Amino acid sequence: MKGNIAKYIPNYYYSKVIDIVGNESTHHYHHAFEIYYMKSGECNYFIGNRSYRVLPGDVILIPSSIIHRTNYNGMIHSRLVINCSNEYIPESVLERVNSIGHLYRNNKVLRQMDEIFAKIEKEYENADVLSSDVLKCYTAELFFLILRNENEHEEETEESSLVAHALKYIQNNYMNEVKLSAVAQMSSVSAEHLSRLFKKETGFGFNEYLTIIRLQKAEFMLRNEPGRAVCEVAYACGFNDGNYFSYKFKEAYGVSPTKIKGKKFDQPLQKRLGIGNRKKEQQT
Repeated sequence: MKGNIAKYIPNYYYSKVIDIVGNESTHHYHHAFEIYYMKSGECNYFIGNRSYRVLPGDVILIPSSIIHRTNYNGMIHSRLVINCSNEYIPESVLERVNSIGHLYRNNKVLRQMDEIFAKIEKEYENADVLSSDVLKCYTAELFFLILRNENEHEEETEESSLVAHALKYIQNNYMNEVKLSAVAQMSSVSAEHLSRLFKKETGFGFNEYLTIIRLQKAEFMLRNEPGRAVCEVAYACGFNDGNYFSYKFKEAYGVSPTKIKGKKFDQPLQKRLGIGNRKKEQQT
C-alpha cells in the first residue's frame, strides 16, 4: 500500500471479503452511507424495519444511522463494502437515492458494476493526495449507474404482519412504556409466539430492538440538544432510570452520555466505524 488511507481518505472505507463462512452479525448502525455488494452466496439482511433476501449481484444501499444486521446462516460468501460520508456522494444522488430502496438488483449492469468496484479497490489500496477526489468520481459513477438503470427487484414484504406491526409500534411508541405482552395482545397472539417470530424474522430480541431504538434516539438528542439534562433525555426516550440509561449507553457506545453532549462527528470514519482489527471488519 503506497499511502496512508486515514491521512488521504479519512471518510472513506473499503472492505473486500472473499469466500468466508458467515453467521449472524452483531447489529450496528453508523454515521456513514453503506454500499454492500454481494459477489457470491446469499444472506438475509435486516435494515431499519424489514428483511431482505440478498442474492449474488445484489447491491444494498443503507443511508446513515439506519440499524442493520446480516445473517449468512453459515453460508460461504464474498462481499464488497464501502462506507463513506456524504461528501463522496453527489447532491443529485442524495436527493434521489431513497427512491431506489435498500435493495438494488439488475443483472444487466453487473459487468459495469464490477469494473467500477475494481477501480475503487485499486485507488483505495494505492492512496495518495489525489485519492479523495478520485474516489468521489468513482463513487458517483457507481450511483449514476444504479440510478440510470431500472431496479429489477420488486419490493415485497418479508416480515409477517405480526412482526411488521410490532416494529411499527416500537418506532412510534419507544418514548412510552412498551411491553411485549401488550403488543402481542393487540395482535391476539401469545407473547411467547410473538417473541419467537420477532427473533426469527429480524435477528433481534424484542427488548433488544426496543433498547437499540431508544439509545439511537437518545444519541441524536444528546448531540443536537445539548441544553437538555441527561436524565431528561433518558426519560424522553423511554428509560425510567437515569443510571440504567447511562449504563446501557456506555455499554453500547463506549462513552458516557455526558461525553457526547453537543458533540458532532469529528472523528475519521475508520475510527467511528471501529475499524482497525479484523474482528471489527467482519461486522457487516
